[in-house]
Amino acid sequence: MQNFSRAAEELGLTQAAVSYQIRQLEDRLGRALFVREKGRVRLSETGQRLLPAISNAFATMGDAFAALGSDEADVLTINAVTSFGGTWLSARIGSFQLLYPELAVRMSMSNHLIDFDASNVDVAIRMGKGRWPGLRSDFLMRQHVAPLASPAFIEANGINEPADLLRVQRLAPNDSWWAEWFAAAGVTTLPVPSRRGIELDSQLQEASAVQAGFGIAMMTPLFWQTELASGRMVQPFDTLHVSGFGMWLVHRDNRVGVRKIERFREWLHAEIAKDRHLLPDALWEPLP
Repeated sequence: MQNFSRAAEELGLTQAAVSYQIRQLEDRLGRALFVREKGRVRLSETGQRLLPAISNAFATMGDAFAALGSDEADVLTINAVTSFGGTWLSARIGSFQLLYPELAVRMSMSNHLIDFDASNVDVAIRMGKGRWPGLRSDFLMRQHVAPLASPAFIEANGINEPADLLRVQRLAPNDSWWAEWFAAAGVTTLPVPSRRGIELDSQLQEASAVQAGFGIAMMTPLFWQTELASGRMVQPFDTLHVSGFGMWLVHRDNRVGVRKIERFREWLHAEIAKDRHLLPDALWEPLP
């Protein structure tokens, strides 16, 4: 390349901008990098000495950016709320991997909203109203819970009707879900607030306590179908408390159409559709 105009065309800059940057660099080095003669330029002795090292540096940078792009294209990073990610999704994500073996799947779980700008997360599954600035939200299902316990706990405490739950060990007894579930079940006596009782961080922990017979917990039956089918846990009453929140698949607005994200979206909706018969139709309707 023997003039700055050709360099400017290749870089998408003006000739003046290239000349300015070269002069800034030469001023900083205190040496000329080019010899200017009759509208043409050639490398000076200093420029020739620097050329191999600089060329290698740019090649290394190019390789690094190419590898990064390849990694991002081949890895799907998912963040999910703990209750869903540790149960329903963990039990099924293997089928997604088998369907798309060229993708590496990375999944983390957290009940805190993931910051897409400060992480490499591609998609997240959140609980909420579905309105987050800068994100596309796909509705999955309404949030719903019901009391679950071990069969031994139900038998030992003589639980026959919803009001019987007022006198037994309830996990997170002051959670508003209990009062709302009792109201939905037709129990007019509200649970008395108590400083006693066990409060755990997630349904995963509650499931361990419940199966050990330490109480009854407000949980999402859909996430525990295996335990319910095996008899390790039971849902003594059909009544569900349906909250004003939903579960959503979210990702950045500017990533609509990204192949790995679209594949995951399609797979997730198809898998959830398989469970549609397990819940009332209203729970599959988007929030107003």
